[in-house]
Order: sequence, then C-alpha cells, then structure tokens
Amino acid sequence: MKPATETAAYRAPAWLPGGHLQTIYTSLFIHVPPLATRRERLELPDGDFLDFDWVDGQASMPVVVLFHGLEGSADSPYARDLMAHARARDWHGVVAHFRGCSGEDNRLPRAYFAGDSDDIEQMLRHVQARHPDAPIYAVGVSLGGNALLKWLGEAGVAARERVACAAGVSAPLDLSAAGYALDRGFNRRVYTARFLATLKQKALKKAQQFPGMLDAKAIAASTTFREFDTLVTARLHGFRDADDYWRRASSKPLLRSIAVPTLLINARNDPFLPAWALPTRDEVSPAVTLEQPDTGGHVAFPSGPFPGNLDWLPRRLMQHFDTHRR
Repeated sequence: MKPATETAAYRAPAWLPGGHLQTIYTSLFIHVPPLATRRERLELPDGDFLDFDWVDGQASMPVVVLFHGLEGSADSPYARDLMAHARARDWHGVVAHFRGCSGEDNRLPRAYFAGDSDDIEQMLRHVQARHPDAPIYAVGVSLGGNALLKWLGEAGVAARERVACAAGVSAPLDLSAAGYALDRGFNRRVYTARFLATLKQKALKKAQQFPGMLDAKAIAASTTFREFDTLVTARLHGFRDADDYWRRASSKPLLRSIAVPTLLINARNDPFLPAWALPTRDEVSPAVTLEQPDTGGHVAFPSGPFPGNLDWLPRRLMQHFDTHRR
C-alpha cells in the first residue's frame, strides 16, 4: 500500500461540539468492526504472564505495537481501528495487553499502572524478538501512552534499539492534574465511576486471593481515583499513596529526555487532562512533535458526517510512521 497521504490538522465535526460529547459519543456510538487476531501468551520470569493479540502481516514489514488505555484491550475501538489500518498495509500489528486486561486475571499480587515502564520494556523486547528485522512503531493510548512515554524518557537514546518511532495519544502526562480533574463534578460521576466499576471488581478479587494485603471494605466504598490509587495502586506497586504514585509515575518530567521521534497528540478540550497541564515546546526534547488541537476529546477525534468515523487518528499515526520509516 502507498504511504499515507498528508493528514489535515484535526478539527471536530460541527455536529459534535465539546470535549465531553466527543469523548462519550465516540466511545459509545461509533462502531468499529471486530478484527480476527492471533493470541500469544508470554510467560514471565516472575510467574505472571502477558497476552498479545496479533494481526500478522508480510515478512519484514513494519510492526505497529499498541499499548492500550485504562481498562482497555484489543477490543477497544481505537485498537481495532489501528490494527485494521496495519492489516490493510500488510503490516504486522499487535495489541500488548497489560496484566489482567486480556480477559483473564493475572496471577500475582500486582496489577498494571500508568508508570509501568518495566512491563513496556518486556513487551517491546518480546515484539522485537518475534520480528528482529522489522521496524517497530510503538503507540500508547491514554494510560498506555503515559507508560510508553515514561519508558522512552527513561531509556533515552537506548530506546532506539527497540523502536524506530513512537506516538502518545491522549496520555495523562501529569497524573496529578488528571487525577484532580477526574475526581470532580461531572468527570467523577461519569468517567471515574465507570472506570472504578471494573477496577474495584479486580481489586476485590485480589483482596480475596491475597488476604491481608488490601482493605476490601475501604476499596468497596471508594468513589475517587485518589482513594482507589491510595488503597490499591500504591499498595500493590510500592508507592506511599496516590500523590506519591501520581508524582513518580507521570511522564511529563521525562519528555525532555526522549530521543526517539515521537508524536504527542493531546486535545485541549480533553476532559481527563486540563489544557494548562499540557507540555510546551520548551518542556520536550527536539525529538518530540506536539499536536494539541482545540478539539478531539479523550481518545476520540471523531470525523466525517453523522454518524461519524474514527479515521483521522489512525491516518495521522500512519503518516507519522511513514515519515520516520527506515
């Protein structure tokens, strides 16, 4: 397939105004057909596992690896859409599931979190082992975007040994700002409540599986990310509390250290991250391209006439990959 044509700067369709509508409508009402994939399980040295859903392409063609968002998976609309674009080019595509996100609970008294750069490294190393001669293009969405960007910043120049280029989409780069935003008003009643419904179920299973590690009663009563991240995320992953986790796991301070060509897309009306928290040009390295359209919502970027489609984002990502293809 020919390289992607130039993609215009993003502008939301006139019939879908506002960050909340763009986020919610896109998530609930724009249908992306499922895609046949091949499941592969990687057994880890610590006794846990990671699941990969593959779209197989032609030999030596590039590999697009996607790190999904909070409670996402290969079935997320953005994942289906990007994998479909990879398949249309006869490229390889793979959704790397974080622990406990592939439809089966992970085994250890740990989960996944926004700063899990160690697992990003393990996943990329595995993908590279499967396709050692192919360029690898890494995409992180929302939570997965923060984790990928944190890994890129920590690895610096060494990241070039794993990936040819990268992209972060709607990443909550400043987790403290995102946490405060999500724990208030409409966000708390709609987005946070929806995420906590499944996160709490998983945490309560962990509490039952590993007695004495988690406070099941407090978890069941939690209604904010601050409470949940203090009770669960911090407890399972070695942080003092939510504030310590948010501070230490945020990728924004590491953006100056990124050496791999990286596209960073954040809508300024994203309900999950206030526009004032977005990085400026002097807060990122020369390898980072910032795109901060006024509209787009959170992992949404709908386009076209009603009822709309999700074509803009994968086209823009493919254009970025083509620019840096080697």
